[in-house]
Amino acid sequence: MTKLKIGFIGLGLMGAAMVERLQSKGYSLTVMGNVSRPRIDAAVAAGAVEASTARAVAEVSDIVMLCMDTSASVEGRMRGSDGVISGLKPGTVVIDFGTSLPASTIALGEEVAAAGCAYLDGPLGRTPAHAVDGLLNIMCSGDEDAFEKIRPVLEDLGENVFHLGKLGSGNTIKLINNFFGMTTASAMAEAFAMADQAGVSRESLYDVMSAGPLRSAMMDFVKAYGVDGDASKLGFSIRNASKDVGYYRQMSTDLGAKSIMSTSTSEAFTTAVDQGRGDSMVSEMVDFFSENLTK
Repeated sequence: MTKLKIGFIGLGLMGAAMVERLQSKGYSLTVMGNVSRPRIDAAVAAGAVEASTARAVAEVSDIVMLCMDTSASVEGRMRGSDGVISGLKPGTVVIDFGTSLPASTIALGEEVAAAGCAYLDGPLGRTPAHAVDGLLNIMCSGDEDAFEKIRPVLEDLGENVFHLGKLGSGNTIKLINNFFGMTTASAMAEAFAMADQAGVSRESLYDVMSAGPLRSAMMDFVKAYGVDGDASKLGFSIRNASKDVGYYRQMSTDLGAKSIMSTSTSEAFTTAVDQGRGDSMVSEMVDFFSENLTK
């Protein structure tokens, strides 16, 4: 069976890892990147063709994949005379792997449908290292026939591939998931900082907390830095956390709801970014709280 031709836009850490995986599985790729020239060069060296516009990517692809940082970035690549939508052939499937606002996803879906194509959202769980090995969690939603068409490709990228219902459901679930995760992480980071203020050891605090029902992988990620000094266990930046919690709050507003719990989480991450910590990892919020509890 002939493999579908894939266009991939956005070769950041995750996108480049996904492209590497797809190339290892024998897919033909046309790529377009934003920032990192070395990642584009590596993909081209492995057989990918580089395109100069998103329209050119769409014109030669059966599937167009986007892996970008914000909804605004996705919209910028999708719309306009050089955008993906302008180059789509009928029957093409477009999938956004980023964590985007559901309202933006739904609006783009309508525009893609008007071009005779299907738009899916498929936000990701796990890390670039998992992507290289095809072990991502993919939270896909949208037209079920389109999902089934590209399912074999998704299963080459992910260990756990979900279809979660109508378009936007994947991003909705991802934003709720990330709100919960980042709230847990920031609470654990403050707990370590408060232990310092009280004169008890972080390790003792962790030993007690982890012996009960509070134990979680997120607790262990923050402990890896807060106690052991290893920030690499949770490869997610404070800037991305701030963005995702902000999107969660925007989603709640769009739904006519009021989020109570996210207020403090959002304030913590936004302030940390404003203080120049955006490129630090989420587990390093321990340092943020250590410095700000007494201000």
